Amino acid sequence: MRIGELATRTGVSVRALRYYEEQHLLASERSASGQRHYAERAVDRVRLIQQLYAAGLTSKSILELLPCVVNGEATPELLDRLSVERSRIDRQIGDLVSARDRLDAMITTATASRRTGRHCRPQ
Repeated sequence: MRIGELATRTGVSVRALRYYEEQHLLASERSASGQRHYAERAVDRVRLIQQLYAAGLTSKSILELLPCVVNGEATPELLDRLSVERSRIDRQIGDLVSARDRLDAMITTATASRRTGRHCRPQ
């Protein structure tokens, strides 16, 4: 598939896909006219890259983790790195849950205040 189709199917900009290639996170074949062509598996690769970016990993970290994704093999150092990243993500999830709980409390308080005609005071 061409770069525009990959961008459409993954919801990622063409510019981002070119960046992924520059960072060696994604590979394409070039046609005789120089157009990029991607294999079908590129869709899953781009989605994984997006998930890892959203989780806070850098392109360098993602590049280091990709061999594990590609061939399922991991060195002890890579397994340690994966564990560290997983722990960081767990902390991030905990922080997000806490923030959500506080928002829920504020919504509940504000809803109750509207029913009674009293104004909500921030805590």
